[in-house]
Formats: sequence, C-alpha cells, structure tokens
Amino acid sequence: MSDASERRNGGAVQRITATAFGPYQTAIVRIGFAATWLLFLLRELPNRHEMYGPQGPWSWEMGRRLISGNDAFTALMWSDSTLWFEVVYAAAVLSSALLLVGWRTRTMSALFMIGVLSLQNRSIFMGDGGDNVIHLMAIYLVVTRCGQVWSLDARRAARATEREHEARESGVPESEARVAGRTQRDRVGPLLWTVLGAALVIATFLNDTGWFILLLLWVLWVGQGLWWMANRRAPQGEPRILLDALANLAHNAGLLVIMAEVCLIYATAGWYKIQGSRWQDGTALYYPLKLDYFTPWPALSDLLASGGLMVLVLTYGTVVVQVAFPFTLFNRRVKNVLLVAMMLEHAGIAVLLGLPFFSLAMIAADAVFLPTAFLVWLGARVVRGRDRVFSRAPAVPEQRQESPEQPRTLVG
Repeated sequence: MSDASERRNGGAVQRITATAFGPYQTAIVRIGFAATWLLFLLRELPNRHEMYGPQGPWSWEMGRRLISGNDAFTALMWSDSTLWFEVVYAAAVLSSALLLVGWRTRTMSALFMIGVLSLQNRSIFMGDGGDNVIHLMAIYLVVTRCGQVWSLDARRAARATEREHEARESGVPESEARVAGRTQRDRVGPLLWTVLGAALVIATFLNDTGWFILLLLWVLWVGQGLWWMANRRAPQGEPRILLDALANLAHNAGLLVIMAEVCLIYATAGWYKIQGSRWQDGTALYYPLKLDYFTPWPALSDLLASGGLMVLVLTYGTVVVQVAFPFTLFNRRVKNVLLVAMMLEHAGIAVLLGLPFFSLAMIAADAVFLPTAFLVWLGARVVRGRDRVFSRAPAVPEQRQESPEQPRTLVG
C-alpha cells in the first residue's frame, strides 16, 4: 500500500513538472487582458497627461509621497519629465500589442506588467474596478507559459519542429536532427536580453520602491539567459530538463492562483452583496440604472428599470451566480452554464452601465475556466475566418491537438 501510494505521489509530481496545464486557457487569458489594456490605453490617449502625466491633478510629488508609504512599483517615479512619461506610455502600448500576438511572450509579459504597474500605481484613483483585476493578472501572467498556443512563439516553435523532422527524413542522426531543429540561430533573443539587462541595471539604481517587482524581473532575466544557454548547448541535457520542469511548475502554480483569484473575486462580491439591504429586497439594480454617470443609453436603462420583476430577477440572479460559482467547479456542466451567465452579465454591464473595460477584464478572467474543447473549436473558427478575410486558399482541416488533460474540477 505504501509503495502504491509512493508511486501515485511520484506520478503526480512528475505530471506537474513535465506538463504545463491549460495551454489554451492561459493563452485566452493572455489575449484577453492584453487586448483590454491596449484598448484602454488607446482610448485614453488624448487624456493620458491628465490621468497619469506629471501635469495631472494627482501631481508627481503627491504620487511620490504615496509610493514612499506603500512601497509600490512604478517607473514613472524615476523622473517627472514629460518625455519620460511618453516613453513609458508608448512602451506600455507596444508591449500590450506584442503580448497580444504572442511575440517573445515571456519578455513581453514582464514589460506588460511594468507598464500596468507603472501607470496604475502612478495615479491609483483612476479606474473602475477592472484595473484591480488587470493589476493582479499582469503579475500572474509573468510566471505562466501563456504563449504555448495562439502566438508567434508557438509558430516559431512549430517551424523548429518541422526543421527537425526534415533533418530526420534526410538521414541525419536523431541527436543531430534535434540540434538542427532547436538551435536555429536566434539574433533577436540575445539582443533583446542584452538590452533589457542593461536597462534593468539602470532601473536598479534609479528605483527606490517596489523591490519585490524588481527582484522578480532580475530572476526572470537570469532565467531567460540560463534557458537560452541550455537550449543552445544541450537541448536534451539535464540543465534543459531541469529548467523546463521549473518553468512548468511555476506555470501550473500561476494558473492555479489565477483560478483561485477569480473564485475569490466572485465569492467576496457575492457574500458582501448578501449583506446589503438593497440586494436583499431585490432593488439594488434599480439605482445604478437611474444614475446619469452610469446611463450611456438612458432610454434602455429606463426601460429596464421600469420592469420591477426583471429588476428583481436580475438582482437575485447576480447574487446567486456569484455565490454559487466557486462551488460549481466540481460539476462541469453546471460550471459552464454559470460561466456563460457571468459573461453575459458582464456584457450587460458594459452596455447598460457604460463600463466596457471592467467587463472586458472580468470576461478575460472568466475565460480561464472555459473548456478546452470549446477553445480548440473557437481557434479553428478564427483561423478559417482569417483565411476567408485575406482570401487565402481554404485551410486544411486542423488536426485536433493533443493538449494536456485539464483537472476536471478546475478547467474541464
């Protein structure tokens, strides 16, 4: 019995370290949050100076006093010049776009995190609730391998596999074929690593708060260097296997934290609502529909607010869905039904209350629980639609990719 238990435990550890779970879920979360932040930055481009710039109502000196007290990280505290602000804002936009398409995903996720933290911690009173979710997820995404699918990195890896296969077919020994496929000369990666390393050295001297984030960036930078060396010198050696296992372990831990964070958000929101008298009597939804600030479509808001039964159903339904969702993860069908209900709820909030970026952030967070089969189907439909738009030859029917089996109680 003891031996059987040890074998099971050993198999579980091996699976956790040998497999990066949820490749499609982490990819859709990456795309969702990168797109949300990018759209927000582009929409606020004309207002960026008033929101986050040194000439805004929340002055640079006020921001510096706050940062010195809460030890938050923001690159905008390194200088109060307008030029530096423009550089940081442009870098935030660029990193969001590159993370969206999955180019050098590990590096872009770190730069994405820097952009999010720099702007949000500069002016903490800007936001609608969705900024808190983006803030947290930007940190969690750094440790995930969110570019395994639906990314330019995945396409580059697929091409390396094709080169390896071609080398094998040409009669090259298997060990040399692996080297030919995996060690294609990469000039961009080392150059990017060197430039960012120099920037990190300068940032270390300029920074006086947020040391945890700076330490995380140093760990990532050193890890990327070790990864490149191991992949270059010994693609199948023990150092590469060890680094791969550590990366998978960090990815799986990050994925679990993202899932737990989403459950925590809904659980706390639902239980706090239960304690409110307006949620108890079923009238809570009525009041925001009558506030000018939250009524981009007054006629539609008035129409919904005039239906007492509809207001009652939606108010109670919101509480029930949020409280019940964490408990439905053990039942795949019920979980999927509530997941659709929550996404529709956030879509309604975006339209009725005029909070599109809050809704996009929450939908992107919810997407971590989408079934793998649905995401594979969705990806195939997107590829076919892309091919039709660009008038390409009909795409070859995509083979269903074997993805790691997801924990039934979490991702199913």
